[in-house]
Amino acid sequence: MLLVSLCETLCTVKQSEVGVSSASVSKRSLSIRFLDKVERVGNKLPDPAMLFFGGLLLVWLLSWVLSTISFAEIDPRTSEALVINNLLTGARLADFLSSMVTTFTSFAPLGVVLVAMLGVGVAEHSGFINAGLKLMLKVTPKQLLTPSIILVAIVSHTATDAGYVLVIPLAGVIFYAAGRHPLAGIAAAFAGVSGGFSANFIPSAIDPLLQSFTQSAARIIDPAIQINPLNNWYFAAASSFLIIAIGWFLTDKVVEPRLKNNVVDGDPEDIPKFEEITSVEHKAFKVASMVMIAGCLLLWAVSAPESSPLRAENGSLADFSAPLMQSIVPLIFLLFVFPGVTFGLMTGTFKSSHDIVQAMTKAMNGMSYYIVMAFFCALFIAAFSQSNIGALMALKGAAALQALALPSSVTIVGLVFLVAFVNLFVGSASAKWALIGPILVPMLMQLNISPDLSQAAYRVGDSSSNIITPLMPYFPLVVVYCQRYVKSTGIGTLMSMMLPYSICMLVLWTAFLLIYWGLGIPLGIQASYTYGL
Repeated sequence: MLLVSLCETLCTVKQSEVGVSSASVSKRSLSIRFLDKVERVGNKLPDPAMLFFGGLLLVWLLSWVLSTISFAEIDPRTSEALVINNLLTGARLADFLSSMVTTFTSFAPLGVVLVAMLGVGVAEHSGFINAGLKLMLKVTPKQLLTPSIILVAIVSHTATDAGYVLVIPLAGVIFYAAGRHPLAGIAAAFAGVSGGFSANFIPSAIDPLLQSFTQSAARIIDPAIQINPLNNWYFAAASSFLIIAIGWFLTDKVVEPRLKNNVVDGDPEDIPKFEEITSVEHKAFKVASMVMIAGCLLLWAVSAPESSPLRAENGSLADFSAPLMQSIVPLIFLLFVFPGVTFGLMTGTFKSSHDIVQAMTKAMNGMSYYIVMAFFCALFIAAFSQSNIGALMALKGAAALQALALPSSVTIVGLVFLVAFVNLFVGSASAKWALIGPILVPMLMQLNISPDLSQAAYRVGDSSSNIITPLMPYFPLVVVYCQRYVKSTGIGTLMSMMLPYSICMLVLWTAFLLIYWGLGIPLGIQASYTYGL
């Protein structure tokens, strides 16, 4: 009931519905008008590429102004006073020009997206994905389509950024095939992949990554403390049910009804056609699926032995340093190329190697707009990081929260909201925690709050605002996915779609953490809520 009452304030219903009072309609109309206003204002912003370029100029200007000020904050990365670097010096500008190409080519999301899309493009244009979706829609009840998409999106975290390049675009295709609005499918998947980033049934590489920063921060107070990498696993698994419930309700009752005026007007060649699957396609899909399964089994056979070259030095497959984790994108490429080629050859879609290359070319044609945006995005993010402005914002916020000296539960809520705000400007989960963790974790330990609980609160805030910040590297990519169906989609369109998810996740997930804490349910393996000084 709490979920329904909160979410209904963000949506409207048809005024002709029986039993709805005029006051209720007025209130709901106000909320829907607010989202419409967000969309209109957002879409009046410059093109995303120019927005990042303007942000770059603003960072340069701020770095010049702030570099003249001495700050008392200590940078935990260097243990020295934080200094804002002036990016308008001759040396810095020369470095900017000389490194512009490498800044762009080393932009992590660019390679992830393009390599993965090469493989997906072969599978898509051969008809393999199309056939799989037809068969899936036959066995998936329409009413369970939304939660199924969100569940897959949440589980995709295990494969690092795979959700952004696979689950989100496929969700749009699946919804469109089911006769539903494709942008609603994209929104649901985006909410699961990015908004629910810290919710997962399966441990992922983010767990040991955050644990390492938490443990380092905790050792400022207790040099001997040991924190388990899965100290938030139980909470993350339980949170998955909450994220699915929030996403399911909002997608079906709020987001999709509001999208009825967004007419699907994308290029016919880009929008998949769904016809009844033929016997030839059915047979080809079975064979291609066997090829994919064989590839997965081969991967398992190679990675299972303790001496596998795909394991990290400590023997873990889930560690960020493990070759397996670093090979996720190439593996996605291979696991889609081989089944796609098999399907294409059996159905006649591919008659020669030229057709396979053409399929990859078509996939890259759709990514041209994203490549332009990624160029300016890479330059902006690099400048923002080099200036230390993001670090200053995080440290100032953490110091302000510390100075308030609030009760433990209120401090935890303050931590969640602080992180959600800083996340609008500093997207990297590890970078933010590396900055504010050394301040907040020791502070909360002195309030008898364990590092495990502090990390759980951090993860709630970090996830909730991912989906409404254009500065998140994959945000422009999701805009491109939407434009495939609705050409007029802009930043405002996506932000207005995702804002209800973000607000509900931030409020309800925080409440869920407090209730979880109050009930004393274990956060994870070897985790606690209190720290004894």
